[in-house]
Amino acid sequence: MRNKSWIGVLLLCVLGCQEENEPALPNVLIILADDMGYSDIGAYGSETATPNLDKLATEGVLFTQFYNTSRCCPSRASLLTGVYSHQAGIGFMVEDQGYPSYQGYLNDQCKTIAEVLKQYDYSTYAVGKWHVGTEEQYWPAKRGFDRFYGSATAMGHYFGLMEDRNLIIDDTEVKPEGEFRKLTSYSYTDIRGKDGKEWYATDAYSDKAVDYLEQHLQSGSGNPFLMYLAYTAPHWPLHALPEDIKKYESVYQVGWDEIRKGRLERLVQKGIIKSGTVLSEREEIEPWEDVTNQDSVARFMAVYAAMVDRMDQGIGRIIDQLEKTGLKDNTLIIFLSDNGGCPFGPIKSEPGSQVGDPESYAKLPYGWANANNTPFRLYKQFTHEGGISSPLIISYPGKIAGSKTIHTPTHIIDLFPTILEYAGIDYEEAFPRQSLLSLQGKSLAPLVDQGDFKREDPLFWEHRGHKAIRDGDWKLVLGDQDWELYNIKEDRAEQNNLIGLYPEKAEALKVKWIEWAKDNGVMDLKDGKLVSFE
Repeated sequence: MRNKSWIGVLLLCVLGCQEENEPALPNVLIILADDMGYSDIGAYGSETATPNLDKLATEGVLFTQFYNTSRCCPSRASLLTGVYSHQAGIGFMVEDQGYPSYQGYLNDQCKTIAEVLKQYDYSTYAVGKWHVGTEEQYWPAKRGFDRFYGSATAMGHYFGLMEDRNLIIDDTEVKPEGEFRKLTSYSYTDIRGKDGKEWYATDAYSDKAVDYLEQHLQSGSGNPFLMYLAYTAPHWPLHALPEDIKKYESVYQVGWDEIRKGRLERLVQKGIIKSGTVLSEREEIEPWEDVTNQDSVARFMAVYAAMVDRMDQGIGRIIDQLEKTGLKDNTLIIFLSDNGGCPFGPIKSEPGSQVGDPESYAKLPYGWANANNTPFRLYKQFTHEGGISSPLIISYPGKIAGSKTIHTPTHIIDLFPTILEYAGIDYEEAFPRQSLLSLQGKSLAPLVDQGDFKREDPLFWEHRGHKAIRDGDWKLVLGDQDWELYNIKEDRAEQNNLIGLYPEKAEALKVKWIEWAKDNGVMDLKDGKLVSFE
């Protein structure tokens, strides 16, 4: 392990030749969107205005085959620890299922990226949705973060706090002033900003990230920083600000069929999706022309787009702060989503409210969630491409050449070792006397810098009985009842099931998947119950 006093001397020497407060080690900014589909930002073919993320993609590297784990908690677990979520203790969500791999909080066999970077004098900040341990002993302050503003799960409302949720500042639960508003189906309390104006979660998270950066510089420590910004946008409930909704009131009246066509055309034009790719089947979604209340249904997507737009605005303010302080060139910025678009969730709006209002509580219809994931099949929770495909943008202006598109399959477990490599940190040296799980991912730095990348092992998925393995161009995925086999290089939209033509290939992949499952604490799901693989 590096000698810290030696690092301090080196930092002082290097700082003398750099901008004031610019550290020798890279700053790290991780931005995680929630329930945002593959094609929901402009850089990935969307009609939604996301100029800041689009610029980030132009300045950095855009990945076309990056995978998450299909659900919020498991993706966060893998992102923060660099191991498969079952290994980290979060094989499902945050409820304890009675098995170590399904205990619902991060275990002690892994370290978070914050815990590692703190060994090298990083200041560590987290903002937004935690969701890898709800009890106080599992909060961010216990897993390496110096400061935290957000919720152990999510606050459940964009204009306030749901009655059964919490607001945490650092390591303390804070109760907002005021009475809970008792509505017909739920209750929430308003939160007010510093100026007394209406509080909106996405803006609050963006503002807090900027505040932390300002405080970091004012401290004069000269330390590098880790900022983990986990937005809840655009996860349901669909809540947005009127001025943002107005931008999209007419955009989505053309319907989900036309939106999907337009997105696919742009994805192909940008070279993100292979020419000749066809849109996946609607799968029980009615054609837009058959929708009777088109104006009201279009509003759902207008509100969703407004939520993405507002998130992008906040990201712009954070990047502006980095530029203003001279830190951007030395900041590794990573943007991704935790899973595909989502049509699941409660609808408990107050009578008379419009989608987007504080009194509404709605989720996207299936047709729009299908458009989120253009051109892929299915959604969040599934291990088909629509559930596990995510946009990934990596920018590091002082190190990485921009305007690059990478088609190599990559996974959320790869981000942890990527950060460590750019920081010049060895994971095992950081904790030499502790018995920890080995990192499961592979650093993307050689791939980004030299195009050099070879993965020895397949990639694996399991969530709620949905299973998949990708080995090279081949992907075996469990559908509703049966395994399906696809050549993803030729058929990214998973429209041509080849299992009848290549049964031996499918069986070999299935054997590999079962071996991985047994080795990593994955349980089978039968009749709604977890059972061991035989």
